[in-house]
Amino acid sequence: QVQLVESGGGLVQAGGSLRLSCAASGRTFSNYAMGWFRQAPGKEREFVAAISWSGGNTYYADSVKGRFTISRDNAKNTVYLQMNSLKPEDTAVYYCAAVVTGIARLSYEYDYWGQGTQVTVSS
Repeated sequence: QVQLVESGGGLVQAGGSLRLSCAASGRTFSNYAMGWFRQAPGKEREFVAAISWSGGNTYYADSVKGRFTISRDNAKNTVYLQMNSLKPEDTAVYYCAAVVTGIARLSYEYDYWGQGTQVTVSS
């Protein structure tokens, strides 16, 4: 089993930066591709970024490309989401997820989910 715990969310002004962390425990972390999703109130959960088990492949939603960077440190069992140039429309609960079959961009493909961390961007 895999347990995921997100941290690093908070309140930030537009144009600012935050770094989210997702700490994994349980089964071998390095064998899982990882993703970040977000969900705003009243909206469906949407894909943000994903990274392969090796870190060699990454994908980003068009809305965050050039502003967000996903990375992982398998020695620390942690995946990160560096968020720069934040906008009010980035406000959402951000979820970390793990998938054993390979890098993916659809929520239904993921096997494990964290509890989420709130990111609020003020104008």
